Amino acid sequence: MSQRPGSITAFFASVSLARWLITVGLMSLALRVWISVTFPITGDEAFFYWWGVYPDWGYYDHPPMVGWLIASMRWLLGDTTWAIRLPVVLLPLALGGLLWWTLHPIDRVRAAWAVLFFWLAPLNWLNTLITTDTPLIFWSVLSVAMLLRAERRERMDKCAWSLYALSGLFLGCAFLSKYFAVVLGLTYTVYFVLYRRDRLGAFALLVVCALPGPAINVAYNMSHGWSNIMFNLYNRNEGAAFAWNKPLLYLAMLAYLATPVAAWLVWKQRGALAAASRQQRLLACVVLVPLLFFALLSLKKVVGLHWVLSFYPFGFALLAFALPQEKLKSCAVGMAVFAGIHVLLVAGLYGRSLDNWKNNKLYPQIIRSYKTNEMLAQVSAPGVALMASAYTPASIYGYALRQYVPVFGPGNFHARQDDLLVDFSVYQGKTVRIIRMDLPRVEEYQPYFSSVRVLTFAQNGVPFYAVEGQGFNYAAYKTGVLAPIYKRYYNIPAWLPMTGCPFCERLCGQVRCPN
Repeated sequence: MSQRPGSITAFFASVSLARWLITVGLMSLALRVWISVTFPITGDEAFFYWWGVYPDWGYYDHPPMVGWLIASMRWLLGDTTWAIRLPVVLLPLALGGLLWWTLHPIDRVRAAWAVLFFWLAPLNWLNTLITTDTPLIFWSVLSVAMLLRAERRERMDKCAWSLYALSGLFLGCAFLSKYFAVVLGLTYTVYFVLYRRDRLGAFALLVVCALPGPAINVAYNMSHGWSNIMFNLYNRNEGAAFAWNKPLLYLAMLAYLATPVAAWLVWKQRGALAAASRQQRLLACVVLVPLLFFALLSLKKVVGLHWVLSFYPFGFALLAFALPQEKLKSCAVGMAVFAGIHVLLVAGLYGRSLDNWKNNKLYPQIIRSYKTNEMLAQVSAPGVALMASAYTPASIYGYALRQYVPVFGPGNFHARQDDLLVDFSVYQGKTVRIIRMDLPRVEEYQPYFSSVRVLTFAQNGVPFYAVEGQGFNYAAYKTGVLAPIYKRYYNIPAWLPMTGCPFCERLCGQVRCPN
């Protein structure tokens, strides 16, 4: 480990690290701002947008934090795309500041390199999409930061107890963001059991302070048909089976997230990395325990790139503390080149017009995203209710209209917020147009309307369709669509206590419908 310099200013002047940090921080921020303003809303973002329009203690798929965040941004800055994306645009700066605050008491030099490595990761140049991961990452890193600072205190004084309590509180906030916060809780458990049994009392305080988050979530699930549990533990995991490509994809994903040069140095300097891990045990646990957890999960599931992002910053921190002094700059240069390639690719994409994508299979989806208002202007008609065939287009159309657009039909196992929000009985006897990008089959809709016809439209050369159904028959829809939805997605275990279930109550007037 390098000697600590007498002055951080002298160190910055000697190696130009300050210039690196300022340049990378400002350039990446500028790119994120540009993308956030110019890139159209995505399906997931538009879906979460409605969580911000209808704030609640929870939602079908996940806990409520991103909905609260979007609601706050809409209230503070207005109902615009850039406003709801602002938290994720600023997130890398906040995380870099937390890394510095957490690690500089250990070694100012290595802490600065840790921030630089993290900011050089291409993901921190390009990601401007507001999702459930945005608050999860922030609260998780904040919780770890508090714990790392608490563990630095040799005596259990008032400050130490406060830091442990704050770490637990922020862990509870992470849980209210996404269930992957459980992995952080597991990490803390492993660390205290293996290395800090002398501070199990502090760990107990941390756990107690985290409990309000799960308590809120349990209360919400009891009153909403355990929708989070049914989705995350049951419905989304049906059919999961072992395949060799899944762990290989996981390893490839980690190599990409780390960047090739950093991944190579991890392998070449594995001895130094092991030594640093022994010196920084909590930091090592925050990196290695989640990686091992997701490695086991990858045997049956394809691990999403975003699943590991709560622990992502600390991987670069561990690398910065492990690499020999002479390798730090070469690692940063390699990462900068890799980030630069991504920036050039983005510039190239922005330099293309919509017509350049005509031969790409994604062209219909691109037109739907960039020409949403023009498409809706063609389909809309007085007295006609607009719907869509899946949650992604429904969310995008609804965002453009600033009017909730339901999904007509059974939908999928995820994004079933309609089950909580939409009462299809209000459409009884009305005319409905279901927008589709593919040619619909009329016979699939005929049982639910008195008459059905298919309308054909085109936008920028892309055909799209609307199934116009007149005289909506709610009773038939209830029997043919809603009842199968209940059997498919609301097979709630009898041992789970329930105080409410909005979907069930609309369907049969009871908290649990008879099978």
